[in-house]
Amino acid sequence: MASRKGFTLIEPMVAIFIVGILAGTIPIMRGRIDTAKWSEGKATMGSIRTAARSLIAEKGNSYDFASHNNLTTDLGFAAGDLDGKYFTTACYAITFTNAAPNPPTYVITCTAACSTSTDKPTTPSKVTLDQTGLFTETP
Repeated sequence: MASRKGFTLIEPMVAIFIVGILAGTIPIMRGRIDTAKWSEGKATMGSIRTAARSLIAEKGNSYDFASHNNLTTDLGFAAGDLDGKYFTTACYAITFTNAAPNPPTYVITCTAACSTSTDKPTTPSKVTLDQTGLFTETP
């Protein structure tokens, strides 16, 4: 009996199945990549939050926080301290709200659209962090 060479029907079906699984993981991985990129922004926002809490503790309610929203000078950051691979100092903003006699409230905002990186994250477009430590993402 002559030996037969070639593929059985099962072999190409297994190959197609494997390619299908790999193709299905690409969108899942894209979301993970953006999450990893945003971790840089969130870590920097946490540093800004720590500096803001220190400023509030140091200055107290007599300080006019609403008119001092400069990240580099008011919070003690030097030029370039907040620059990373995906986000620069220009991407971050902090807004203080005076609420005397209580400590002021604040919101830290990081926007991806202002990033100069060609590989900046695509979603979400903006993340905010409030004084309670709550991150909020804006699509």
